[in-house]
Amino acid sequence: MTEKDFNTVETTPETQQKTQTRKAPLYNVVLWNDDYHTYDYVINMLQKLFGYPIEQGFQMARTVDTQGKVIVFTGAYEPAEFKRDQIQAFGADPILKGSIGSMFATLERAD
Repeated sequence: MTEKDFNTVETTPETQQKTQTRKAPLYNVVLWNDDYHTYDYVINMLQKLFGYPIEQGFQMARTVDTQGKVIVFTGAYEPAEFKRDQIQAFGADPILKGSIGSMFATLERAD
């Protein structure tokens, strides 16, 4: 074999397809509705954790209230997991007497 034989890599459509970079899957953080948190709480939480403006927080609060859930973040697994954990550690709604803890959020594949 010559030096040229070692430096030449033959590619076929099958090999090219196998070597394409695969994208990591994306995950949605889903906030679920309950009766123990006010709109003010949801808007404030979304502002502090995600940086959403009041108007966008209000729209998301209305969606979770009327549809039962809302996607508040989409990203790679680790950042999505971190955001979910932040929601679930945010604490009770100080305005509502019956609120004893944080809201509930889950992760789901975005595809």
